[in-house]
Amino acid sequence: MSERVINFSAGPAHLPEEVLRTAQSEMLNWHGSGMSVMEMSHRGKHFKQIIEEAEASLRRIMSIPENYKVLFLQGGGMGQFAAVPLNLLPENGKAAYAVTGGWSQKAIQEADKYGTAAPCFPKLKSFTDIPPVADWTIDPDAEYVYICDNETVFGVEYPEVPDVGDKILVADISSNFLTRPVDVSKFGLLYAGVQKNAGPAGCTIVIVREDLLGKARTACPSVLDYKLMADNDSMPNTPPCWSIYVTGLVFAWIEREGGLAEFARRSEAKSKLLYEAIDGSAGFYACPVAERVRSRVNVPFRIQIDGTASEELEAKFVAAAEAQGMSSLKGHRSVGGIRASLYNATTLEQTQKLVDFMAAFRQEHSN
Repeated sequence: MSERVINFSAGPAHLPEEVLRTAQSEMLNWHGSGMSVMEMSHRGKHFKQIIEEAEASLRRIMSIPENYKVLFLQGGGMGQFAAVPLNLLPENGKAAYAVTGGWSQKAIQEADKYGTAAPCFPKLKSFTDIPPVADWTIDPDAEYVYICDNETVFGVEYPEVPDVGDKILVADISSNFLTRPVDVSKFGLLYAGVQKNAGPAGCTIVIVREDLLGKARTACPSVLDYKLMADNDSMPNTPPCWSIYVTGLVFAWIEREGGLAEFARRSEAKSKLLYEAIDGSAGFYACPVAERVRSRVNVPFRIQIDGTASEELEAKFVAAAEAQGMSSLKGHRSVGGIRASLYNATTLEQTQKLVDFMAAFRQEHSN
């Protein structure tokens, strides 16, 4: 068996080895049931235990108030781009969207099919900063305000929860899910695909305030109806059982490791190490993102010669890193360059290995 690589992918991403080994050991026979989780009925007592324990663990980790439902759904972020307006936006209703990158751009385009989705600020020339909330324009008739808390492609992250007054705040937290404490009560709805910090692809978690249930349009597909899902414990149909199971193992791992305060500390340490390497490279490496909104979990950067990005050197960097066991460092196809994703399962030591490689590569290729 070849040695495991250090996976810097934006997702599906690195999972804790401890979790993988547990899943491996339980693959053929989960807790004496005589079957794999992939084989058991979602209506049976075994899977009921799995999903209930996963929810209870998440509620403890995030201190989720009792008046919020936790749903384990399918369809990823793109499913939620439609589900949010279909559940929260009346016919001919209005919503406000803060477009800070590619994912919030896709979200507003989808929402505009079901009502009027208006941007909170004029289109940005580049997704390298987030305008201060004081500069936002929010339609007083907007039913909710939508943000993407962390944009994986461009590497911008909200440093704090934006104050949108009495408006319902909706957030896509897929890529920084469980990397820092969150005051759930400041949001009407949060959602996250688990495939970055919390599990394998296939499950999307929605945390929704109870008073927002029961407002779905008649035309809303049943599989996207939050109330129907909540009333049926996320299982009116077969849920993504395996993904939920592994996600539950990750939740338990986070609890054992010290919870969100500890993972916030780790996240800060990893990103600080990498940004210092970039900023201290005398211009060889450059991150275009405004410092106050730099993402702790998705770090994009370029390699420059005389201030101009060099795609040739970037290709060499990615190939050389791959040869040394560091995978998936190529930037998103829409922006190019290099991107390192520092999710919860990535350690400080693994980040240090990348930083050491960057120093050696710079020394070899600097003029």
